[in-house]
Amino acid sequence: MAPAFSKSEYESRLARVRAEMAARGLDALVIGDADNINWLTGYDAWSFYTPQMMLVDMHDGPFWMGRLMDAGAASFTTYLTPAQVVPYPENLVQRTDTHPMAYLAEWMAGHGFAKARIGYESDSYFFTPRAFAALCSGLPDASFVDADLLVNWQRLVKSEAELVVMRDAARIAEAAMKTAWDGARPGVRQCDLMADVTATQIRGMPDAGGDMPALHPLILAGEAAKTAHPLWTDARLEDGQTIAFELGACRRRYNVGLARTVHLGTPPDDLRRTAEAVEEGMAAVMASLKSGVVAGDVHAAWQGVLDRYGLEKPSRIGYSIGVGYAPDWGERTLSFRPQEPTVVPENAVVHVILGMWMDDWGMELSETLHVRRDDCLRLCDFPQHVHVVGG
Repeated sequence: MAPAFSKSEYESRLARVRAEMAARGLDALVIGDADNINWLTGYDAWSFYTPQMMLVDMHDGPFWMGRLMDAGAASFTTYLTPAQVVPYPENLVQRTDTHPMAYLAEWMAGHGFAKARIGYESDSYFFTPRAFAALCSGLPDASFVDADLLVNWQRLVKSEAELVVMRDAARIAEAAMKTAWDGARPGVRQCDLMADVTATQIRGMPDAGGDMPALHPLILAGEAAKTAHPLWTDARLEDGQTIAFELGACRRRYNVGLARTVHLGTPPDDLRRTAEAVEEGMAAVMASLKSGVVAGDVHAAWQGVLDRYGLEKPSRIGYSIGVGYAPDWGERTLSFRPQEPTVVPENAVVHVILGMWMDDWGMELSETLHVRRDDCLRLCDFPQHVHVVGG
């Protein structure tokens, strides 16, 4: 096993982060987001359930800091040297009287960071208030500065190497959705169908195995179809149901989203009309999406279609996507919503998801799109229409 990308790829990413750190006057940056740790170094292990962080300085790092049991993963998933891997002892795991961050703060104090200006991620899933408090307590003379999303914004523009991996993920997503389409029949249990879908996601392709996507694969059927993120049950699919699948795939921790809709039986008129609006809206979004466009203007293209059909969708319609561990595959940076002023850069990759949730049913259509200079490109090649089974 080897890191997902070349050493020069990771060095380029580190240089971008350090340039932003310098612009903000930071001596160091503490990263708690597992996605960002992977993006910067390739470190890949299911180790973020215990305290784990990465320390980026301006010269010698980055330093991976985590549980001793998990330090070995750095040897085959990263280019980090032994000196850049700083494990804490096993006897610090899940203690009430101390915290691993106290140990890491002591290490930082002894390595020149006692009075440093240190940025930190204030809204990371895995960097808890207790962890931050232990770090601050152990470095009382350091100054801590909120630098949330500093790394995330550097991830927005994808390199060609990243795009290659995401194209592979898109092929796996196509196979996963084909499994869902072929398996959706009256009488089939949701859990059995999703077991087949998940197996396809992990099996991947002959030349590109899959990872578990950062977003739990979703099936919206029956009563659950009227909401956005339900989990599967052991209920059986029924004739007359409209079923939405939000699946996607993951390759080397890079995620691609894909949502489609199936109807069992003859589609009702309201589904036909809504599907027509959503497909037209997706075409309008794709026609407007290119580098340099304002994100709010892309949303306006979609809203113009909805207005003509007299439909509403209060939630955003898309976001940037890439590296991700559970629970989310979005990058938490670029979003497509009304009046959003962010300019979309060339080589961003975004997941545009047009979900429509009604009183007692719902449908979804999504595409993962590569933003280019003059247009955008679908990463997945899969039919957009509502798939009718037995109608």
